[in-house]
Amino acid sequence: MSGNLHETPDIRRETDSTRVFRMPSDDATAPDLMKRAPFARPILLIIKGPQTGNVFELDEDETSIGRDPSNQIFLNDMTVSRVHAKIFCRSRGTMIEDLGSLNGTWVDGAIVNTATLHDGSSIQIGTFTLVYHESQSERIETGE
Repeated sequence: MSGNLHETPDIRRETDSTRVFRMPSDDATAPDLMKRAPFARPILLIIKGPQTGNVFELDEDETSIGRDPSNQIFLNDMTVSRVHAKIFCRSRGTMIEDLGSLNGTWVDGAIVNTATLHDGSSIQIGTFTLVYHESQSERIETGE
């Protein structure tokens, strides 16, 4: 019986201890959507919506976005206008312009008619959230 008394504190000590859990870097529940070849031109990456993970390279001076398949960036959802917005890549920067869409175009949480895009800007068009990137993102390693 005295053996049982000595076992209880050991078990309690073991369950009260702090344990460190590290998520494996190749965990499928947290996909690395940017694990692609480096890009030379700015891109738009869909991070939320029906086409999550799609990447569009902005290789033209003007890129149209909308629900109509004739757009360079085709977002197939009823929350997107047929010709929703246009992106202009100029030497002084990249801009997005809403083209009178029903649900509007949002940049970094604000509804806009026109806005300058910066590396990491988020764009909401209907149910889609896209992120604008000017250069390849750097991976930040965590843990040991």
